[in-house]
Amino acid sequence: MTPEPPARTRQAPTLEAVAELAGVSRATVSRVVNGSLRVSPAAHAAVTRAIAELGYVPNQAARSLVTRRTDTIVLIVHERPDTVFADPFFASVLRGVNQALSDTQLQLVLLQVQGDRQRDRALRYVGNGHVDGVLLISLHGDDIMPMSVSRAGVPLVMAGRLLTGDAVESVDSVDADNVGGARQAVRHLVGAGRRELATVAGPVDMSVGVDRLAGYARAARDAGLPAAAARVETGDFTEASGQAATARLLAEHPTIDAVFAASDLMALGVLRALRAAGRRVPDDVAVIGFDDAAPAAYADPPLTTVRQPVERLGAEMVHQLLRRIADPTGPAASVILPTELVIRSSA
Repeated sequence: MTPEPPARTRQAPTLEAVAELAGVSRATVSRVVNGSLRVSPAAHAAVTRAIAELGYVPNQAARSLVTRRTDTIVLIVHERPDTVFADPFFASVLRGVNQALSDTQLQLVLLQVQGDRQRDRALRYVGNGHVDGVLLISLHGDDIMPMSVSRAGVPLVMAGRLLTGDAVESVDSVDADNVGGARQAVRHLVGAGRRELATVAGPVDMSVGVDRLAGYARAARDAGLPAAAARVETGDFTEASGQAATARLLAEHPTIDAVFAASDLMALGVLRALRAAGRRVPDDVAVIGFDDAAPAAYADPPLTTVRQPVERLGAEMVHQLLRRIADPTGPAASVILPTELVIRSSA
């Protein structure tokens, strides 16, 4: 039997083939592929049609050598895996980031980092030129990552701020009005006649925890309730920590009539602890959370909370990063997004 000839492998279309079909030079095709504006509308249209007809896919490695761009950004979450996957905040940030990237050519890489080894691996990945920019969320007070990324010359935007002084003032950041949101919550409670306020604060090594506690304490003192400003237990933004913190508050301050929790998940824990202690919400104790995460509206009772625009925060981080990539030497920006009190049945 005569052996059949081997099947011919279809060759991927080349830049030259696109140029021939479009009736333009190879250089013109290259300019279109690399996003240059130095191309006439007619030539751009012809090249675009030829690319679609041939199914041409640019050689990313070769393109990167020309543009020194990878068309990739990385979102680094410096947090425990159980926290990342349990807290709706992170999913909402990711939705906002993806939405903002949908009209760009950028790809997103997600890195979850916990501990020094994973942090160092992430820094090597960033520093070795694999990405055009970095988004950082869930930063803690002693986190060296922002300054390490900045020293590597990689554009960076943080969610929130670090608590380590002036060293990172030159880094772009996006945050919600955490101080103002907490003050809104306290004013609502005081306006409803509550006087024995307490708070379940967030981690004191994170700016979000510090700022929400500061807003609570300032508003309590402004209302003439200095004792309330001192009724503080801390959690780690998880439901379990909110429940444990509330149990401690009830043991030390059994007459409390309102609790402001620095996150909705912790507020769900507050509700559980109050129910276990036989306290009715809101009759005996009013409860307000922070975030307006999806579970808040379905809590028992539905949770009054401070809404922060989490998806918008993720999208704004992308917009700031694109601005920084385009203008590496421009002044740093600090964007603060507004918050809003959403009143439901718990307070």
